[in-house]
Amino acid sequence: MKRVYIYDTTLRDGSQAEDISFSVDDKLRITEKLDELGIDYIEGGWPASNPRDSEYFQKVKDLGLKRAKVVAFGSTHRPRHKAADDQNLRHLVQAGAGAVTIFGKTWDFHVTEAFRIPLEENLDIIRDSVAFLKSHVEKVFFDAEHFFDGFKANPEYALKCLDAAHEGGADCLVLCDTNGGTLPDALAQTIREVKKRLKTPFGIHAHNDSECAVANSLIAVGLGAVQVHGTINGYGERCGNANLCSVIPDLELKMGVECVAGEGLERLREISRFVTELANLRHFRHQPFVGDSAFAHKAGIHVSAVMKQPQTYEHIRPELVGNRRRVLVSDLAGKSSILKKAKEFNIAMNERSPLVADIVRELKDLENQGYQFEAAEASFELLMKKALGLHRRFFDLMGFRVIVEKRKEGEVPINEATIMLKVGGNIVHTAATGDGPVNALDNALRKALEKFYPELRAVRLLDYKVRVLAAGKGTAANVRVLIESGDGREKWGTVGVSENIIEASYQALVDSIEYKLLKQER
Repeated sequence: MKRVYIYDTTLRDGSQAEDISFSVDDKLRITEKLDELGIDYIEGGWPASNPRDSEYFQKVKDLGLKRAKVVAFGSTHRPRHKAADDQNLRHLVQAGAGAVTIFGKTWDFHVTEAFRIPLEENLDIIRDSVAFLKSHVEKVFFDAEHFFDGFKANPEYALKCLDAAHEGGADCLVLCDTNGGTLPDALAQTIREVKKRLKTPFGIHAHNDSECAVANSLIAVGLGAVQVHGTINGYGERCGNANLCSVIPDLELKMGVECVAGEGLERLREISRFVTELANLRHFRHQPFVGDSAFAHKAGIHVSAVMKQPQTYEHIRPELVGNRRRVLVSDLAGKSSILKKAKEFNIAMNERSPLVADIVRELKDLENQGYQFEAAEASFELLMKKALGLHRRFFDLMGFRVIVEKRKEGEVPINEATIMLKVGGNIVHTAATGDGPVNALDNALRKALEKFYPELRAVRLLDYKVRVLAAGKGTAANVRVLIESGDGREKWGTVGVSENIIEASYQALVDSIEYKLLKQER
């Protein structure tokens, strides 16, 4: 089996993405997870660039990594300086990492316009920088920056840059599509030409500006690349880097290339979500392999087929990458979808029962009104239990009122909700304020119920979405409210629909509370 080394640059290239900023502790925690995944090289950052990266390289030595080597990243030495006197190179050595990667210019345009030095001097800089590092560090990788653009503009000079790095003793020459604009055919043609002259193993570092980073990485491996650079979830500057959450399973499962050890592949989804959480971003639902929708089935025909033979509509078993099959309920659903969801919810249901057809009809009618249960499975579970007589009411609404009062221009409005409920034989009448009318209503509802159901104190409203359903009706249109709630252990979605946004929100809030209370009784 062919072996390829995975080089993760989430902590450096990935952190250059808009809206991402990892703390030192974040970087250390991600490093441990990447080691558990089976990554070979983890690029920790640029020691000379900021105190955060310098601190990381000091603390990462105490982690006791089992497989991965931590890599320090930097550049070739500055023009008109000696390698031995360059502070950047010295910082790379002092970082004490198991390997060092430096980038150097391979596009003549950059040499003459950015560095403003003769082309020959740039070759000396590359050769001397690699040689200096190689005399102090076991592994030195050369990132041939803008290589594919450079080769297109001046093939001979781009190759001379690789020759210079080879002469300096580089262990791997990494061909970089830095601007991310190279298409697969052009990349393959370039690599075939380069291989005629290469004497050193080569790798690939692809950016995703033309949506080809994963494809280009796989093509490079097929043509002999032994090292693949990328980031978890494809995070990176501009449009991102090659997404290792796609590259790794494609290599392992499609191309028969070994790149992660042991059971690492089965942890791929877990680690994808872990990095997303630390990046403080929302999970990309439709991401291949690891996204929530990667193995989600909606059409009734698809569900029926998948329940018999999963490979009819799935290209791999979801468990191989730590994911799971999901059946979505919608107006496209049939009996197979309902039976599958009943099994997921641990609800006993006879497939010949007329109640199955009743639930299908009710589902389609509700979705025609604007309800959506794909992201509100808690509401759908309640719907099924009501149809089967398995649901019980925990309280009854006797009325609520929500007031939004703005007293003065420039001041934030005051939001207050008053609610009256019947809980058993008790009448509860209470009020609460909030950051908005829905938050005030949520607070009042909880305030009324928590003395009877203290477990509700753990429930938090995590996300709130509103969508206007009917175009052309303006403020009289139906709205759909989707709410995501959680209790620290589980998350669930609920839905409400009405012409009145407060009423729609109330429906979703009540479903969220009832779901939590029913769950406690299981």
